[in-house]
Amino acid sequence: MRESLSSDEGLHDRVALVTGASRGIGLAIAQRIVDAGGRVVISSRSETNLNGALSTFPDRASVHAVVAHVGSREDADRLVAQAIEKFGRLDILVNNAGTNPYFGPLVDIDDARMQKTYEVNQASIVTHTAAAWHQWMGEHGGVVLNIASVGGLGPEPSIGWYNVTKAAVIHLTKQFAFELAPTVRVNAIAPGLVRTDLARGLWEQNEERIARHIPMKRLGEVEDIAAMALMLVSDASSWISGQTIVIDGGTTNQPSGGVG
Repeated sequence: MRESLSSDEGLHDRVALVTGASRGIGLAIAQRIVDAGGRVVISSRSETNLNGALSTFPDRASVHAVVAHVGSREDADRLVAQAIEKFGRLDILVNNAGTNPYFGPLVDIDDARMQKTYEVNQASIVTHTAAAWHQWMGEHGGVVLNIASVGGLGPEPSIGWYNVTKAAVIHLTKQFAFELAPTVRVNAIAPGLVRTDLARGLWEQNEERIARHIPMKRLGEVEDIAAMALMLVSDASSWISGQTIVIDGGTTNQPSGGVG
C-alpha cells in the first residue's frame, strides 16, 4: 500500500502528461499522481499496452490514454493538445519514455539504432517540453520532470550510447530550468538499476549478485522512483529546479562506483 500524502504533495485539480506510461516507471508515476488527486494522460506506442495500463486505475475518469510515438514532433504536439482538450489544462509533464535497442561498443553501433535512441531518449525531451510550453505552460506555468539515468553520469560497458543520451537529458534539464524559469520548474531523476522490463537484460540473470554490490542490498523498484517523482512535481519542491536526483540505493556513493 502506498503511503498517505502530506498536504504539500496533494495534486488536486492538477493535470499531468506522462510519456512511456503503459508500464514500469511511467505507469507507477501516473498511478501516484492519480492517488494524489490529480488527473493524468498516459501515452505509449502500443494501444494494447495502454489498455492494460488503464485497467490498473480504479478511477478511470481521472486517466486518459493516447497512442503516440514519442520520437515524433507532430505526435508530441498532438499529445499535448489532446491532454489540454480532455482535461482543460496541463500542469505537469513527465518525460519518461526511453529505449535501448543496442548493446555493444560505440564504434559498432549502426545508424538506425543510434538515431532511434537519440529520438526517443533525447530529442523527445525537447519536443514535448516545447509543446507543453507553447500550448499551456508558457502562459500558465507548470512543472517538467525528466527521467534520466545514473548511466548518464559516467561510462559503462555495452550501453554507452544509451548513457550518452541520458547524459544529454541531465544537461537538457539544467538548460530548460534556466530558460523557462520562473514560469516552469524543470528537474530530473537518475535511477540506478530498477527492475523494469526495459532493464531486464541487465538484471534478470544476475539479480542476487548485483544486489550484493548495492549498499541497500536490493535492486530498485518502480515505486522507489515514483515516490520521488511525486515530490518533485508537487508544491513540496517549489524551490527546486535544475536538479537531477540520483536514486540508486547508494551505489554511486561508493568510492569504487558500482552497477547502474
